[in-house]
Amino acid sequence: MFICQHWRGNLVILEIHAYICILLIFTCLLFAFMKKEHPVIPLSQAVETIKTAILQCQARAAKMISGSQLSLYFGVGLYVSANSREGTWGTGAIYTISEQLHRELPGLRGFSIQNIRNMRQFAEFWQPFLIRSPTASELKTENLRNSIEYDRLALEKWSPTTSEINRDEFLGISFSHHIEILHKTKNIQEVLNCIHEAVVHQWDKYTLRDVLKAGIPQPEHTAPNNFAQTMPTVKASMKAIRMFKDEYLLDYINVEEIDAEDEDVDEAVVEQHIIQNIKRFIMTLGRDFTFVGNQYHLEIYGEEMKSDLLFFNRELNALVAIELKKGKFKPAYLGQLYAYMQVLDDKVKKPHENPCIGIVLCRSANQAYVEYAVRDYNKPMGVSTYKTLSDMPTSMREILPDVKEMMKLLDEE
Repeated sequence: MFICQHWRGNLVILEIHAYICILLIFTCLLFAFMKKEHPVIPLSQAVETIKTAILQCQARAAKMISGSQLSLYFGVGLYVSANSREGTWGTGAIYTISEQLHRELPGLRGFSIQNIRNMRQFAEFWQPFLIRSPTASELKTENLRNSIEYDRLALEKWSPTTSEINRDEFLGISFSHHIEILHKTKNIQEVLNCIHEAVVHQWDKYTLRDVLKAGIPQPEHTAPNNFAQTMPTVKASMKAIRMFKDEYLLDYINVEEIDAEDEDVDEAVVEQHIIQNIKRFIMTLGRDFTFVGNQYHLEIYGEEMKSDLLFFNRELNALVAIELKKGKFKPAYLGQLYAYMQVLDDKVKKPHENPCIGIVLCRSANQAYVEYAVRDYNKPMGVSTYKTLSDMPTSMREILPDVKEMMKLLDEE
């Protein structure tokens, strides 16, 4: 009996061992299969991926902190304005408030006498534009005198009628930036333009101050793009932003030919007219452009493609791929151009050159929609439009110099 039980116990143990061996073999096979299908990620790539996530999170956190600070300062500014402008506080009230806050909250920053005055100026300027919701009538002076809403700039409280104000741009600069702008501008249009320029060019407070000293920046007629987010340096992005215009005049294109129904024929005709007038086209683009070729052959993994026009710009030290389109901008054009740019960067770009820049040149485009569509691409891309001579008013066409005569004079020089 004991022997039988002993053998039964051994059999159970053997069965367990067999199951374990089978499980181990299955696990090894599964691991080998997974390893074959999913190669191990290099540590350098893992570090880069984690670093990118950290930087994105930090940028998002910084933006949230900036937005919270602006919202608090706006609420405090409304409160101080409501109590100080009506004479309910004495002339030294702001001084007393600042001093007592610093006594009761040691280490507090941002609530100096001048900064509290700045908060009041900030709130008084923006109140007519940001508080225009249906419940605005409830926002009486008496309410502002008694309490502070520190989250008034929160998304759910943002006035739906302020469509002309870009909320992301408004919250995308610091309070110091806002005050620098308010001290130098005269109206809402100048303020909005300065905010936009500060965000696009990523100016710090001191650069913004220098720019404002030189004069209020006017809206630049630049192509909608993602250069500020994708170029290697701020200096390079500013060069590219200034380099490419939002619209070009191609007065040598035969309008009757490009108005044909066949889209492929249209784009080929536009390209041929440009090639036949390549010198004039380069002059239209601006300085330091060198023509590399048209229908430039590219190949990767057996797939062939052709870039419509390829240039090199000495100032930017980068290839510039231009994709021609006959009609209105479509987001798919960006995807097509992006594929060309990938191959150009991998197979054509020299080691000392900057990444390729891509431009979609089409007949018309909604600028706001283009900026929305291009923002998530990680290569520098922009969209410009072109007009032919027939698109211009007759009065303007009459005062333009004769292009052939102008080119003849340039050739003689």
